[in-house]
Amino acid sequence: MLQGDNAEIRPFREDDRDWLVERHGTLYARDEGFDESFAPLVARILDEFVAGHDPQRERGWIVESDGKRLGSIFCVAQDETTAKLRLFLLEPDARGRGLGARLLMTCMDFARSAGYASMVLWTHESHRAACKLYQAYGWRLTDSKPVHSFGVDLIEQSWSIRL
Repeated sequence: MLQGDNAEIRPFREDDRDWLVERHGTLYARDEGFDESFAPLVARILDEFVAGHDPQRERGWIVESDGKRLGSIFCVAQDETTAKLRLFLLEPDARGRGLGARLLMTCMDFARSAGYASMVLWTHESHRAACKLYQAYGWRLTDSKPVHSFGVDLIEQSWSIRL
């Protein structure tokens, strides 16, 4: 835990769903210009997770401080040997405090302990701070391409790491 920071990482609960959908929709619309198609995608991902995740191999976490949710990260199975990092989000006022690194390590440590050999993730080039964090923890950029998604032109990226 960071000195002077009482933020804690706890397991995702079903009652976190609506907050996560709203915050993804709001922040991505404000910061990236995403259209209204993004929040329903987040809702579908969370609904599928709640309905059928394998708790031995798939988990989600929420970072919170004084009862206020500050961010999230999820580890889900891509296949038998590969985990996928999903829904990594930090509230703007929670950034720069080391919480992203704590969430990332929590997710990667879980993936290792669950027996995955590697992890992958999908993001956008505009998420520069997150991409620097991935690189600092040994992730490699494996693909980058221009796309038009969620109503905007983006540079989509794929990253991976051997665990």
